Amino acid sequence: MYRSILVPLDGSTFAEHALPIARSIAHRAGATLHLVSVHMPVAIGYVDDLATLDDRLEAENKAHERAYLDEVIKRLAMDPKVPVTSTLVEGWVGRVAEVLRDYVMAKNIDLVVMTTHGRSALSRFWLGSVADELVRQAPVPILLVRPKEGEETPDISRDQIFQHILIPLDGSTLSEKILEPAITLGRLTQADYTLLRVIELMLPANLSPEYSVGVDQQLLELLQVDARHYLEGVAERLRGRMLQVQTKIVFNYQPALAILEEAEKQRIDLIAMETHGHGGLTRLLVGSVADKVLRSASVPVLLHRPRDKSS
Repeated sequence: MYRSILVPLDGSTFAEHALPIARSIAHRAGATLHLVSVHMPVAIGYVDDLATLDDRLEAENKAHERAYLDEVIKRLAMDPKVPVTSTLVEGWVGRVAEVLRDYVMAKNIDLVVMTTHGRSALSRFWLGSVADELVRQAPVPILLVRPKEGEETPDISRDQIFQHILIPLDGSTLSEKILEPAITLGRLTQADYTLLRVIELMLPANLSPEYSVGVDQQLLELLQVDARHYLEGVAERLRGRMLQVQTKIVFNYQPALAILEEAEKQRIDLIAMETHGHGGLTRLLVGSVADKVLRSASVPVLLHRPRDKSS
């Protein structure tokens, strides 16, 4: 169960698009929201490679950032059932993800909800790599929201419900580690689930899909039987926990495109994926596939990184 939820904020309304989802989850789970901003000192010069700071400017910037967090808390006060705390933590360029990871571990955070990038002067530090780095470093699931360009200030009071969750699996037990984080979210709203297996079609070198010929139909049928057997085995385990689960197998040359197309066809509310694994689809999710899904999906994406045995 999620009892503590972290929402990183950078002062932009763009980043605040994580708040409606985070508040909805916290309300249903009885969780505390932790609003965190990372203060970035502004260097006015360097002496022996050490940054020098303007103390007055630093104090003004911190006061402004704290006032912003206080204002967000007031807006969230319309839901008194959701406890909210705010923290301004010290950071530096290139260390934002590390600072957030340390906060997650120190405060026993169960879930991070954040937008993938921001737009304000402060948000330039959140562009691209911060969410990617945090996914790789954080020991907890991260729910990433990619607001549409030009979308206005979010309505924090709006209730966001996940009714249908898409979970791509590749046949490995490692890829199945996303199941528990996804189910934990889904149980809050009695969601149903689709387990998706993408069988990636391979092309001869230097050929595009429109020129592919001679696909071995017998091999495809064997792969489909194997995939169906695997998915139904996982589905039956989940159905035994009183969950509504269906399975789907698709063939595609582009796994990311297959995931996005299936999400649109089934009107999915959330895509949940493990970030890496062994073989097949999960191997590709280490990089380009997960990145393409995240940056192109019109719905939130829940990512989870398996913890190292030493952690």
